[in-house]
Amino acid sequence: MSTNDTLEASAGAGRNAEWLGLHGARVLVAGAGGIGGACALAYAGAGASVAIVDRDQRSLDAIGAQLADVDTRHELIQADLTEHGAGERVVADVIERLGGLDVLLHAVGINDRRPILEFTEDEWDHILRVNLSSLFGLAQAAGRHMVDQGYGRVLALSSVSGLLAHHSHGPYAASKGGINQLLRVMAREWAVSGVTVNALAPGYIETPLTAGELAKPGKRKDLESLVPAGRLGTPDELTGPALFLSSRHAGFITGHVMYIDGGRTLV
Repeated sequence: MSTNDTLEASAGAGRNAEWLGLHGARVLVAGAGGIGGACALAYAGAGASVAIVDRDQRSLDAIGAQLADVDTRHELIQADLTEHGAGERVVADVIERLGGLDVLLHAVGINDRRPILEFTEDEWDHILRVNLSSLFGLAQAAGRHMVDQGYGRVLALSSVSGLLAHHSHGPYAASKGGINQLLRVMAREWAVSGVTVNALAPGYIETPLTAGELAKPGKRKDLESLVPAGRLGTPDELTGPALFLSSRHAGFITGHVMYIDGGRTLV
């Protein structure tokens, strides 16, 4: 499936989701490409107003061109979420632009596939800063607003690597395990205020993050052999779970890691 096909499928999933009650919701998506972009289109297709933040202006322009065809409001924000205070600044900007904030999806992440013994401390710090610290800053700022208003949905992309001990995934796996536990504590602390906090944990998904690895000879076949479903996933297969967990129907679901992996964590 091409990138355009995936994005069109994501927008279509949103248009068929009126029952979720997301029309008019104010949504912030961190990460304009891959799964983040697919979910942004799905939210927009469901009638939500969507703000997308990314540090790469080209990614923002690409998703903006797709959103131009959807009849709902969208805002594009260029920012580096690894900078101290960036999460607070972005959330304040989104609240001003959209008039509030109901849903946050954090879909920012990088990986560097090398054995642990090959990493420097600076390289470790960089991956943790991008994957985990950027979530803390953004979710903390969003959480303050949502707790005050008595309603909110916080979602973040984790990974099967947060559970499985994949070779050459040390810093990445640590960051995803950290995401799982950070979200569980947020869920515990904010539940009484009507704010739910959950993680989406994809398995092997075809995204720009995995493209280089999948291009290696035999790698795609090797990964497919590990998945009971016998194939890799696509970004649009994350949009349904994201929409549901963001909806009014998921008000009693919090603190969970939902694995979307074709059965990878079963074996």
